[in-house]
Amino acid sequence: MNQSRRARRAGGAKGRALLLFRLARQDIRHHFAQAVLLIVAIAAATAVLSLAFSLNGVNSNPYQQTKAATKGPDVVAQSGNDPYTGVTSPADLAALEALNHAKGVAAHSGPYPIVGDTGPVGPVMRSAGIVTSVQVEGREPGVVAVDQPKVTDGTWIRPGGVVAERSFAEAANLRLGQTITLNGHPFQVVGFAVTAAFHGFPGVSLIWATEAAARSLATKADPLSYISNIKLSDASPRAVSAFVNAYGLKYGAPADATAPFLASWMEIAYGDAAFLRTDQAFLFTGTVLLGVLALASVAVLVGGRLAEGTRRVGLLKATGGTPGIVAVVFLTENLFLALVAAVAGLLAGWRAAPLLSKPEADLVGTPGAPPLTLVMVLVALAVSLAVALASTLVPAIRAARMSTVSALADAPRLPRRRDSLIRLSRKLPVPALFGLRLVARRPRRAILSAASIAVAVMGLVAALAIHAAVDNKFSHFGSSGGLVNPDVPRAEQVLTAITIALVTLAALTAIFAALATVLDARRASAVTLALGATPQQVRAGLVMAQVIPALPGAILGLPLGIGLFKVAGHGLTGLPPVLWLVAAVLGTVLVVAALTSVPARIGLRRPVAEMLQTEAT
Repeated sequence: MNQSRRARRAGGAKGRALLLFRLARQDIRHHFAQAVLLIVAIAAATAVLSLAFSLNGVNSNPYQQTKAATKGPDVVAQSGNDPYTGVTSPADLAALEALNHAKGVAAHSGPYPIVGDTGPVGPVMRSAGIVTSVQVEGREPGVVAVDQPKVTDGTWIRPGGVVAERSFAEAANLRLGQTITLNGHPFQVVGFAVTAAFHGFPGVSLIWATEAAARSLATKADPLSYISNIKLSDASPRAVSAFVNAYGLKYGAPADATAPFLASWMEIAYGDAAFLRTDQAFLFTGTVLLGVLALASVAVLVGGRLAEGTRRVGLLKATGGTPGIVAVVFLTENLFLALVAAVAGLLAGWRAAPLLSKPEADLVGTPGAPPLTLVMVLVALAVSLAVALASTLVPAIRAARMSTVSALADAPRLPRRRDSLIRLSRKLPVPALFGLRLVARRPRRAILSAASIAVAVMGLVAALAIHAAVDNKFSHFGSSGGLVNPDVPRAEQVLTAITIALVTLAALTAIFAALATVLDARRASAVTLALGATPQQVRAGLVMAQVIPALPGAILGLPLGIGLFKVAGHGLTGLPPVLWLVAAVLGTVLVVAALTSVPARIGLRRPVAEMLQTEAT
């Protein structure tokens, strides 16, 4: 008897699972476009999130390739100096030279003179209207055993000829054969090179010259310092850290201490990956924005399907379906689509990581494909399922609580009537009155539409602000000699891509929200037409139903976008012109109106008598 009871239970569970599968499959087939949009909305957020996680550590390969190509040091040592004058004493230089023969050192080069690394300004470089301070390291014309910069263009240094670090040369727009001046002395740019011993621009504005030239540029304000490049017999991070801790200048050391300043290759590699951390900050911000927009989009889609399938819910309950079955049908379908979106977004972000992590000009090599970690997979799945569950739970509960009779009747939802709103609406034209009634009928949908528009405008305003700030810096490039941080254009590109995704997703959401409104208002539209309104007035009312929440959403996006720019602008200042901001708000509202007019026109093609029927089509 117990076996037969267990068999019946197993059969019942199998039957319910088969029913859920068939209902979900049928609903996806009938609403294929909405299903695709749901996948796109969640996949966009998941892809940006997985892309941000994929950038962890991808820059290590280019740095290691640069280190191998340049015989890069494991430790860079700089001579100590007087903390008040910056002058390197003979004792400081002797301590640096002694370090070259310390225990564990396998090879070294230097000490080399460097000027501009301890003074307040550094040698002044003038080139084609650009005036900026630089660091000049004196080197030997020949090849050395440790830290031989790799010349990527031109030749190595010679008397009267200097070599610029490649990322600095790109920022300063230097050209081979160009004549520059350093503290008024003319030099010819004979080459560009990369190194693993220094950070790239903007960390260091580095130029290599002969030792005699570097010494001639030293002044009382910018005295000489010295650099040694050390290769250890054990280059593991633990061994290098132990060497730095044993021989480097200790924190809180007395002013007359002669121990040199030491920097490990790990510190330099971390600094060279700064642009990735900048991109990651924007990507994580974009993930939040896309996640909020996906939440609103999916909620609008599910609410629209519920409005369209109210009679289907009633038929399911009339044939024996419990409220739990009704709720599970909605949840199962959207959770399955969320899993598909998670996989698609995860793969898209993983494959796009090498494109975004292309090293900057101070490195050579390629990043390669990042590892697909378990944490990345779990986070992507969790975000996708959370978005789907949060946006589907309320409509699913509402469908489960709906009575069978009301669901079969599919009666329209009436707005709450308030005396103040009635007095106000009496003075409105027909389109505004009709649109306001539709908004009052579905306030939750209006709030979600406003939220999606606010998020899209926020990203758009932040992108415009960064564009304006960068343009402002470039406009002063020639006159003031300011050099633009190369991380800023990269971050600008990332933010622009995220903004395009936000605007596209918001546009699709607006279209489907309009479709849901047209479907939900089919009887109200028919009644309005039957009472004498023209089709043009009803269409304008349907458009107003989307414009009414879009306008406050767009206005709210302005301060949010400016706040996002202030937080993630990386020191950029200034705001876009007021005309740009006004155009962003008005343009958003006009685009929403244009996108809504298409489904509104399609929805009113049916005869009035057909729309007045109580049976769901």
